[in-house]
Amino acid sequence: MADNSSADPAPNPIARSSRPVSEALLNDKWDHAISSLLIRSSLGLSFGVVFSVLLFKRRAWPAWVGLGFGAGRAWEEADASFRKGATRAGTDGMRLVRS
Repeated sequence: MADNSSADPAPNPIARSSRPVSEALLNDKWDHAISSLLIRSSLGLSFGVVFSVLLFKRRAWPAWVGLGFGAGRAWEEADASFRKGATRAGTDGMRLVRS
């Protein structure tokens, strides 16, 4: 048998389709907006439940108000994040990674 180690070059890596930078930024903003919505609304709901138990004789409206405040705060943060361009990055805790 002949030595064919130099005849077979290394296989070329498979070309992966990369998303445009703008689409990646938009996906990151949506991820941040949804996670912020879940976190802030659940924190607002939990504060509402605590205040409902401690102060309002276990009524339901403080929990709903807390949920609304949390969701509204997350909505405003996401709206501001979507309205601003990518030029002022890093002000809301997000970091832009450009490659």
